[in-house]
Amino acid sequence: MPPKPKLNVQNFPRPPLLERTPRHLQVKWHGQTIADTKDAYWVLETYHPPTYYIPKSSLSISLTRTQKSTFCEWKGWATYFSVTGEEGKETVKDRIWSYESPNEAYKEIKGYVSLYAGPWECFVDGEEVRPQPGDFYGGWTTSELVGTIKGDAATRWL
Repeated sequence: MPPKPKLNVQNFPRPPLLERTPRHLQVKWHGQTIADTKDAYWVLETYHPPTYYIPKSSLSISLTRTQKSTFCEWKGWATYFSVTGEEGKETVKDRIWSYESPNEAYKEIKGYVSLYAGPWECFVDGEEVRPQPGDFYGGWTTSELVGTIKGDAATRWL
């Protein structure tokens, strides 16, 4: 199979582009697959790796809404969730979010969720992703991406 073409994050659009992606997305937690889908959207935004949105129905875990919410100038208000692992041993809070009432341009992601690339392992077409630098943005970084990726202190003003 030929290598995927490189995608320069500096050429991604602003405002962000929302589009359906046929990529195979998987999320594993403690050896269990907790999400598996080819029915996803990605959001491409300048200086960011893609943020993937998957249907809630592709999750094999239960979500509990938390008190956290954040505002995106493009998508609107985000709602956050916690999940508890098998046997109630570990709870992960505010690492999954959704836009329950997204702005009109992003209405397709209503009913979809996005996950930070940790504490679980996330995969795009079989490649394990790296989290976007820092702990604010939830992009998934793969080997096909080139360019400066926003997230750490050095990229704050990009």
